[in-house]
Amino acid sequence: MLDTKNQLKQSISKVDAILEILDARLPVASANPFVNNLGKDKARLKVLNKTDLADPAVTQAWLDYFSQDLKIPAAAISGTVPGEAGKALQACVSQVQRNRARKIKVMVVGIPNTGKSTILNSLAGKKVAKTGNVPAVTRHQQRTSLANNIDIYDTPGILWPVIEPRERALALAVSGAISDTAVDYHELAFYAATLMIARYPEFLLARYDFLEEAALSRSQPDTSRLDASQFIDTVGRARGCLKKGGIIDYQKASELIIRDLRSGRIGRISYETPEDIEPANETEAHT
Repeated sequence: MLDTKNQLKQSISKVDAILEILDARLPVASANPFVNNLGKDKARLKVLNKTDLADPAVTQAWLDYFSQDLKIPAAAISGTVPGEAGKALQACVSQVQRNRARKIKVMVVGIPNTGKSTILNSLAGKKVAKTGNVPAVTRHQQRTSLANNIDIYDTPGILWPVIEPRERALALAVSGAISDTAVDYHELAFYAATLMIARYPEFLLARYDFLEEAALSRSQPDTSRLDASQFIDTVGRARGCLKKGGIIDYQKASELIIRDLRSGRIGRISYETPEDIEPANETEAHT
């Protein structure tokens, strides 16, 4: 972690502005804990990316939280929508005082799978960086020259070895920021199911209408009548995730639920809200 911090410090010292890419579904969990402190003297913009997958009301609450409570400029975009990445970049560089004859250097930072490379490709108008729905596609720092005398640097997405609290690590894993080879799908599905039952029961009913018979009422969902284990069990049985003898294959059922969630097929879901931030963790994450 010390090496990572030192490398980031060295890179930030050479640029004029920082474009920090966050996952709009989990803006705190997906934030590099070093950026706010190391980049406090630089122009910067927090970009809540993947808004097409996030709860729009919660995304607005996050924008208000960053801009009003923390006094940090923030914008919400979907990097796959033409023009949105460019607007975010302009909002970032407009904070920089500079001689127009000199190139402005902007560094893009963010953890794996927040969409940094997709945004870079959008800004460049061509494929200049590898993209993919897997973490750590970008392996090394890349520089791209854009119009208006701007150089933009795409840096590797790096996660720190210990992520606390545990719920934050689970949220990152559900989003795809942590490699699937390092996670337990059943644990992820249990976490995700617990969150969705509590906050988005109507989405579960719409996607898995067979749940009505198992636990919920379509007109007035009663989440107390269905827990996460029962949800996974019911989805697995209804979707044919079975082993010999009719035994539920929890691995397959869990993978199915996580795929549905990541793709947005369940709905636009946010994993954390400003109200979820504990005071102690807030200080750690933003200083």
